[in-house]
Amino acid sequence: MTATNWRALLKGKHQLSLRLFLLLNSFSAGFSMLSPATNTQHLTVPIILVLVLSLSCLVWQFVNKTKLININLISLIFGLLWAWHIYIKATAMPNEDLSFLIIALLAILFIGSISFINNIQAFIASCLPVTLIVFWLDHGANWPRLLYSIILPGVGITIQHIIHQRHENFTRRLMDKLLEEKETLNDLSMLDPLTGLYNRRGFRNRLDTILSLGSGQHYVLLLDIDHFKAYNDNYGHSMGDQALTHVSAAIRDAVRSRDVVTRYGGEEFMVLLTDIDAERALLTAERIRQRVYDLEIPHLFNEDVATNVTVSIGMAALEQHDIDEALRQADAALYRAKRQGRNSILTSDSLLIT
Repeated sequence: MTATNWRALLKGKHQLSLRLFLLLNSFSAGFSMLSPATNTQHLTVPIILVLVLSLSCLVWQFVNKTKLININLISLIFGLLWAWHIYIKATAMPNEDLSFLIIALLAILFIGSISFINNIQAFIASCLPVTLIVFWLDHGANWPRLLYSIILPGVGITIQHIIHQRHENFTRRLMDKLLEEKETLNDLSMLDPLTGLYNRRGFRNRLDTILSLGSGQHYVLLLDIDHFKAYNDNYGHSMGDQALTHVSAAIRDAVRSRDVVTRYGGEEFMVLLTDIDAERALLTAERIRQRVYDLEIPHLFNEDVATNVTVSIGMAALEQHDIDEALRQADAALYRAKRQGRNSILTSDSLLIT
């Protein structure tokens, strides 16, 4: 689950709670008009407002699904309207009717607890005005019954809210942890585990970003460690891995931070020199060759070139975002460098350096 999906889930829960609240209020207002609890006036200004406002908000919710209504504010407005309606009805009765007050209070508590089972703020906003007006109208004569009617759903909602918050916090922590692990795995999947350089997938990812910027000339270098098979055969693969690690570090240190260094194959490396001219690209290639030579890693089976590890380099320009053609030309130049004695740099036939 991504952060976007999490926000969409919270938004969906918000909309469903509000729609349920509005639907129950519209039904309750309609029922109160058609079958009033007492022989008083059927219609009051607040009950009409409850019906009109709840239906209007429901229509608004379905028409404008992307815009959220403030659920706490709308809950408070409905709570005040119901409190006003109860006050009008109670004061119009010839005798005090406790059953009317309890039924009215329980109806509002039911709507609030069903709609806002995981939202204690909205529950309080919708129920508090009615609770206060009922206590005031009762003059404290039957406060134990009224208090019991309030405490029971109130405690239930509070406990449910605490459980929900703990579950939500756990889910968020789990989601954050999963996202961190996903990013780590993505990073690892684009890096060579031995050298820490980009692998081919990581290179393609960086290349897309660089080409999207569309600035400057880029050059591709293909590097190959000379006689590396002989090195592995005679010194062992463990020493071969150490040599690869040292060579990769030398390459990385010889280029700029914006250049892309990739382990292209077993003993083959590829460097993308970004936003650079041909002369400086060639100087960079020479710096890489010299840095590797200066490592002085013993390689007695490279004696026709030197007695230490060396690299051969092929260089080509990246034209018209065609990386495959640039690699083909660099590979051809690398092959010629190896045939002509190794520990050298050759450029592609199409590359002119003044």
